[in-house]
Amino acid sequence: MSRVVVTGGAGYIGSHAVRALVDAGHAVAVLDDLSAGHEEAVPSGVPLVRAAIHDVAAVRRLLVDHRADAVMHFAAWLAVGESVQKPIDYYQNNVVGTLGVLEAMRAEGVKRFVFSSTCAVYGEPSRVPIDESLDKQPINAYGETKLTIERALPHLERAYGLTWMALRYFNAAGAHPDGTIGEDHAVEVHLIPLAIQAAIGGRPLKVFGEDYPTPDGTCQRDYIHVCDLAEAHLCALSALEAGAASSAYNIGTGTPHSVRAVIDTVSAVVGKPVAWEAAPRRPGDPAMLYAASERAQRELKWTPRYADLEVIVRHAWQWHSTHPRGYRVSDTR
Repeated sequence: MSRVVVTGGAGYIGSHAVRALVDAGHAVAVLDDLSAGHEEAVPSGVPLVRAAIHDVAAVRRLLVDHRADAVMHFAAWLAVGESVQKPIDYYQNNVVGTLGVLEAMRAEGVKRFVFSSTCAVYGEPSRVPIDESLDKQPINAYGETKLTIERALPHLERAYGLTWMALRYFNAAGAHPDGTIGEDHAVEVHLIPLAIQAAIGGRPLKVFGEDYPTPDGTCQRDYIHVCDLAEAHLCALSALEAGAASSAYNIGTGTPHSVRAVIDTVSAVVGKPVAWEAAPRRPGDPAMLYAASERAQRELKWTPRYADLEVIVRHAWQWHSTHPRGYRVSDTR
C-alpha cells in the first residue's frame, strides 16, 4: 500500500484516480483549490485540503501530515484554445505550479511522482499511430507547458533521486460505471458531453471541418475511458514501487473514431438525434490522432477495459442523465 497525495484530485480525471486508489487499498489525500474541481467528487473519508499548488507550504504540510510516499499530479489548466489566448496563465499554473509541487516533494523527501501529461506534446504528428519516439513539437501553450515539465523531470531525478512516470493521454471520456462521478466542467469543450447536450435540447454541436482525408471527412481521435486512465496511473505507481525506470508512456486505445461516429453513437445511446452544424476547420486540428500504446501495455501491465466507444458513451450518458446540473452535495458524500 502506498500513501498518495493527489493534486487536482477533485477534478474529472483526478477524482477517478482517487476512487481507483481507494478501491485498491491505498491511503489517499487530495489537494485541490476547487477552481475546476468539485468537493462532491472526492470519496467520503478522503482528506481534502483546499489549496493551490503554488502554495508550497500547504503542499509540504499535506505531504508531512499524510506521510506521503508518492504524488499523482493532475492539477493543471487544460483548454488548448484558451492556452493560445492566455499563455502566461498556463505557464504560471502548469509550469510554475508544478515546480512548486516538485519543490515540496524535494523538501520532504517524497520520491515517486506520476505526472498527468498529454498527447499535445507531439503537436501535429508526422505519422499515426503515434508512438513515444515521435518528435515532440507542441503547437500550443498547453502542450508546451506539459513538455516543459517532462523535460525537467530527468534533471530532478539526477539531482534529487526523484523517480517518475509521465502519462500522455489522448481524449479522456466517459464516467465511472457506477454513475457517481463524471465530467462536470463550467465551460464544456469535450466532444462527447457536447454531443449529449445537443441531443437533449442544448445548442447544436459544431463540427469543425468535413473535408479531412478520413472516410467520412471529419477528424478522427482516440477516446480513452477515464477509468482506464485512472488504472494506468495505478499501474505506473506500481511500476515505480517495483523499481522500474522512469519513463513517459502513451495512454490510448489505439483505435480512432471520427466526429461523425461519435455523433452517431451518442444518438443511438441517448435515443435522440444529435443536432449539429458544420463549421470551418480549426487551425492546428490534425486529421487523425491516435495512440500506439503497446509500450504501456507491455511495460506497465496496463490494459484498457472500456475501449469500446459505445461503452464510453453509455457511461457518459448515465452520468449526464442522472446529474443534469452536475454535482450536488447529496450525490456522492
